[in-house]
Formats: sequence, C-alpha cells, structure tokens
Amino acid sequence: MIPPPPIRPLRQRLVDWAVWGGVAALLLISVQSVELGRAGLLFSNSNNMRQLGQSFLHPDFHLWRLYVANMWLTLQIALWGTALAVILAIPLGLAAARNVSPPWIQQLVRRLLDLFRAVPDLVIGTIFLVAVGLGPFAGVLALTINTGGVLGKLFSEAVEAIDPRPVEGIRAVGARPLQEVAWGVMPQVAPLWVSYALYRFESNARAATVLGLIGAGGIGQLLFDSMNGFQYGQTAAIVIIIVVAVSLIDILSQALRQRLL
Repeated sequence: MIPPPPIRPLRQRLVDWAVWGGVAALLLISVQSVELGRAGLLFSNSNNMRQLGQSFLHPDFHLWRLYVANMWLTLQIALWGTALAVILAIPLGLAAARNVSPPWIQQLVRRLLDLFRAVPDLVIGTIFLVAVGLGPFAGVLALTINTGGVLGKLFSEAVEAIDPRPVEGIRAVGARPLQEVAWGVMPQVAPLWVSYALYRFESNARAATVLGLIGAGGIGQLLFDSMNGFQYGQTAAIVIIIVVAVSLIDILSQALRQRLL
C-alpha cells in the first residue's frame, strides 16, 4: 500500500501561497509597464516583419573570411574572459561561503560580487576602454569582472551545499583550514564548478559579440555596422556564423562535461 504524501504544516503552506501570490501580483502590476497590450502589433504589422525577414533569407557570404576571423577573435575574448573570471571567482567564492568564512568577510565579499554582477558589461567595457584603449583586451577585462561576479556567487552556493562530514573528518585528524578546503571542500565542488565555468563560456561567446558595439573587437562591430548600413544580407551571414560557433561550443562543452565530470 502506497503511503499518503506528507502534509506540510499550515504555516509553511501559507508562506508558499504568499510568495507565489506576490509573484502573480507583481506580474499583473507589470502588464501595463512592459506594454503587453501591444502584442497585437505582431499580427497587424506582420507584412513589415515579412519584408524584413525576406531580406535575411539571402545571406551574403562574400566576406566570409573576415567574418570567420572576427568570430575566432570573439571566441578568444570569451575564452580569456572566462579563464580569468574563474581565477578571480575561486577565492571570492570560498570567501563568500557561510561554512568557510567568518560572517564579516562573507558579507563584504558578497557585496563585492553583487557589484560585479550589477554593473552591465557595456559600462565595465567602456571604463576599461578609457584605460587600455580600443581593442579586445578591454572586452576580456569586462567579461572577467562580470563573469567573476556570477561565478563567485555560484561557487559559494556550491560550497555551502557540500556534505560537512568529510570536512569534519579531516578537521578531526588535525588538518589546517587550507587543508580542509583542499581535501574536504574542493573534491565535492569541483564537478559543479567545471560545469558552471563551461556554461559561462557559452554565455560569454554571446556577450563578447555585444561588446563589439563599444569597440572591444570581434565580430560584434561587423554585426552592428551591417545592421546600421541596412546590409541585411551581411547581417544574416554574420548571424549564421555566430549560431554555428555557439553550437560548436555547446557540443564541445558537452564532450568536456562527460569526460571531466
């Protein structure tokens, strides 16, 4: 006989209803602010969309060598930005974990990570452009800061979710704090950390494209130039190359996860 499902206390159910009710209320309040009423224009202006879409059906690949070269540069920006972000996020993630750091360090680091995540990539990239000039290095630094904030938060949450028993066992034999982290924490969080880093690399391949808008190098600048010049055939070709590159990154990431995790 199958036992009945557990019944949650009334207090917990009331809290759940309050939370989800608040989310629903916020969605209703935001209907006018986000102009959902204009959804009908998707159908009334369908002819305009069709005409624009037809322009994208004839991609112009006569500059494909230039597109591929700049896409490769974009991927290198994303790769270096992610690699430096991982180096930055490892100590910050450990320092932001409640079960590793004292509260005053944890709260200070968490606020720093909030700052890294809150400032948009374009703003960070513009700041670095002033310091290092136009080019891909500014894009690398912008991705490093933003991705370091994201990975730092994810790394800290992974550390907080570990099984404490291995750490306690290592501490019982007289291990120092760094040894506790190296032998009790890192083996448990390493698979998740690798997965998070690979996912952020995929995201940064797209983010590095947007950074081309401010002169940070890569294929983004060519994409925006073609759109501003109404060269939609070239735009379509660039988008196809970006989609192919991101798909290849996804396949590579899956292979790495299966091999490393």
